[in-house]
Amino acid sequence: MKKRIVILGGGESGVGTALLALSKGYEVFVSDFGEIKEKYKEVLIDNAIEWEEKQHTEDKILNADLVVKSPGIPDKAPIVQKLLAKGIEVISEIEFAFGFNDNLSVGITGSNGKTTTTLLTYHILKQAGLDVGLAGNIGDSYAAQVKDHPEKCYVLELSSFQLDGIRDYRPHIAVITNISPDHLDRYDYKYEKYIDAKFRITMNQTEEDYLIYDYDDVEIQKWLDKNQVKANKVPFSLSHKLEEGVYVEDQNIIVNMNNEKIVLAINEIAIEGKHNVKNAMAATTIAQLKRIRKETIRESLSNFQGAEHRLEKVLKLDNVQYINDSKATNVNATFFALDSMKTPTVWIVGGVDKGNDYDELMPLVREKVKCIICLGVDNSKIKSAYENVVDVLVETDSMEAAVKKAHELAESGDTVLLSPACASFDLFKSYEDRGHQFKEVVLSL
Repeated sequence: MKKRIVILGGGESGVGTALLALSKGYEVFVSDFGEIKEKYKEVLIDNAIEWEEKQHTEDKILNADLVVKSPGIPDKAPIVQKLLAKGIEVISEIEFAFGFNDNLSVGITGSNGKTTTTLLTYHILKQAGLDVGLAGNIGDSYAAQVKDHPEKCYVLELSSFQLDGIRDYRPHIAVITNISPDHLDRYDYKYEKYIDAKFRITMNQTEEDYLIYDYDDVEIQKWLDKNQVKANKVPFSLSHKLEEGVYVEDQNIIVNMNNEKIVLAINEIAIEGKHNVKNAMAATTIAQLKRIRKETIRESLSNFQGAEHRLEKVLKLDNVQYINDSKATNVNATFFALDSMKTPTVWIVGGVDKGNDYDELMPLVREKVKCIICLGVDNSKIKSAYENVVDVLVETDSMEAAVKKAHELAESGDTVLLSPACASFDLFKSYEDRGHQFKEVVLSL
């Protein structure tokens, strides 16, 4: 009897999982409660995979041997609750594909910095000639890539939602870049549940594996004080000199591990800002564990382009720098963005608030921000936090209006920063859509 696998969600990860499952002899059914994009429908049809959209037919779902669900579908969804009540295992694409991946991966999670750290790690390992892939919360489906290349070591960017769906997944090297409140709506507004989800990345690691983490992060330290971890712990820090680990001294990153010392100049790193020093520290630690030559690491850090929508310099016009930081969907990410501003800033902020505490940004807003442009359907929280702090605060409800207002308000020597601190779904399809619209309008000024 063929095992029946049901895949909930017909996007990148769902269709990739369907292809891998088909190649492994499963009977496959894909069900999406929304609409499936044309490009994914074509793949399903070409491979004769049964699928449905705009509904979940229970008769075809509740008879599954195994269910893989998209990270976007919460556990509270009625169909998921019914599956769990029947005792049917519901896992993530990461968990399913891991079983067919011959090489243990590098897994990277965190509230912020995980995309940049993942891209930078992949960049270094690839420049060093290693057989690596890039997947997870970024790029092409992990499962689809494992189908064609089970031998590769994959660098995986992992969200808490993806980690919620793992059982046996075990990365050889795990990274937690940092932890700050995010997605709390998915965790019953309990911060500790979200923190526990992040630490699932290390739950199956053994004494042969490594956990790289931010030593300066209070929540990470608190969790590690209370819980046992089998993996070798490798901390990195901006403010403490570490006996074993990675730290900063005299404008250099010092990698001090296994009785070896590497010194890398911070001013040679292509991406700017304190948070990017941390991302570089994490990526460098991975490279060192993978025994990459120091020269290759140095070269890779200096020629890395950075992630799109993360402090991305778009254009300098009339001596005003326009920066796209649309990926900043929480307060902590925006904190790093504002902290790295060197000139008076016109700040475009707003969107779907995930329970933000805007007081955290107050010192930076007072010091750096001259005007605030709200870009959202409901800006009341931002207004009440800052309207007495800055001279100018205006509301807009389209990217075109926001950018044109910023262009009007900015003077020579200023920076216009899109760093929303919020999700994008009130006015945009995604943070990428928001970032692309920003760039389009800026480039048409």
